[in-house]
Amino acid sequence: MVSREHKRAALHEKLQLLRSITNSHALNKTSIIVDASKYIEELKEKVERLNQDIAAAQSSNDQNPLPMVTVETLEKGFLINVFSEKSCPGLLVSILEAFEELGLNVLEARVSCTESFRLQAVGGENEEQSESIDAQVVKQAVLQAIKNWSQNSDQQE
Repeated sequence: MVSREHKRAALHEKLQLLRSITNSHALNKTSIIVDASKYIEELKEKVERLNQDIAAAQSSNDQNPLPMVTVETLEKGFLINVFSEKSCPGLLVSILEAFEELGLNVLEARVSCTESFRLQAVGGENEEQSESIDAQVVKQAVLQAIKNWSQNSDQQE
């Protein structure tokens, strides 16, 4: 009897963990599993999109490849990733100016600029902003900032 109760408790604990990981609000086992299945499908789609972005970035590699950009929508804002295999002096300033123009506040950021350029930032929309923006608008603004930075750095060389 103890074994059966222990197994039942362990199963319940695992279902609750699955529920929390997948952000499910379901209460019964079947619904939790269905939500988890949908969550896995969404993750597969994200991986596929990221792989396509990587393939596109690699195929367009020339002597001076531009940094790769991904933007994901979060509950309150965006997760912005920018990566380049080379150091990019001045790029951070250009990207932060683009955030400011969009009305995005940088809530959290990690930046590395030594041998490569890597930015991971969480940007939240300004409370006073009348219209909301989507991930595609953020990505286009960051790409434009990179393009402008690239043109400026090419002229200075």
